[in-house]
Amino acid sequence: MKKSPYRPYTPHPEQLALMPETSGNTINGLGEKEFRQASPVYWHAPETITHGELQKWFYTQDPDNEAINKARVARARIMEIEMPPVSGEPLQRPAEQWSQQLAGHAATLDLELFGITALQPNWTFEGVKLDYQWAIMLGFAHDYEQIKVAPEPEAGAEVVRQYGRGTKASKDIAAWIRERGWDAVPHAGPMAGPLLLIPPALECGFGELGKHGSIINEKYGSSFRLAAVLTNVPLIPTHAVSYNVDDFCSRCQVCANACPPDAIMPEKVPVRGQDKWYVDFDKCIPFFNENFGCGICIAVCPWSIPGRGPRIVEQLRRRAQRQSS
Repeated sequence: MKKSPYRPYTPHPEQLALMPETSGNTINGLGEKEFRQASPVYWHAPETITHGELQKWFYTQDPDNEAINKARVARARIMEIEMPPVSGEPLQRPAEQWSQQLAGHAATLDLELFGITALQPNWTFEGVKLDYQWAIMLGFAHDYEQIKVAPEPEAGAEVVRQYGRGTKASKDIAAWIRERGWDAVPHAGPMAGPLLLIPPALECGFGELGKHGSIINEKYGSSFRLAAVLTNVPLIPTHAVSYNVDDFCSRCQVCANACPPDAIMPEKVPVRGQDKWYVDFDKCIPFFNENFGCGICIAVCPWSIPGRGPRIVEQLRRRAQRQSS
């Protein structure tokens, strides 16, 4: 199979000097067979995490890149949008009506995926308690022509643009809820915030976890970003989906072969009490930092090619039927 043209990869000595003694895999819980809540490892305030100097170093790379800077400026403007206060007494409606109207409002916004799930305490980082019942999950698809050139700067700029869309849409939905008398808190990347976004996105039906550590959606593959809104408005959850991604990923080597630092593990491994696909943090992050946030694995994933996902789902369905007959 085709190997990465970026191999062999050796991290920049300046970056290697910033690597802490503690492995990011250890912080992530690699090899742990008992559950514990996640510990912050990246995309938190640098002074609060072991890899904070590495995170700061990422932002020193290619500071004059026009495409990325333009996208960052646009996202910064969106981040400055002020949220309205919670207005008056909470409007009382049945959960079914709230869910329908909320989905209807989301359909008018600039987003591709929408789902609802009950917030689980296990999804927060250690020491964080959230007094919200629901997570409204949102997904924002990349422009395939932009992301497929990863790790070029155009792909990095595309990722920043989608984080900007996520910030805008999550604020719009939170504002819509607040105007009806209910508290709502928006959250979008790249900063991690208090909540892991992948678990609720899986639970609400966005897809299944792929070998590269990202969600695989039937329509958009892995080529999308996430945002969330937390609230206590009465809602009806959407449901998790399964199209046997594990069967596909266990046989596919595309992302693993394309990964320059060979960070994608070939088999599932225990991580904080759950066997799951995992990407070696210590191998991944140096190339990520030096190459505009990389993104190669989601760009090359066969599911991310426009129109390919539904055909793969049908192939997996037929394969499952043959194996069960």
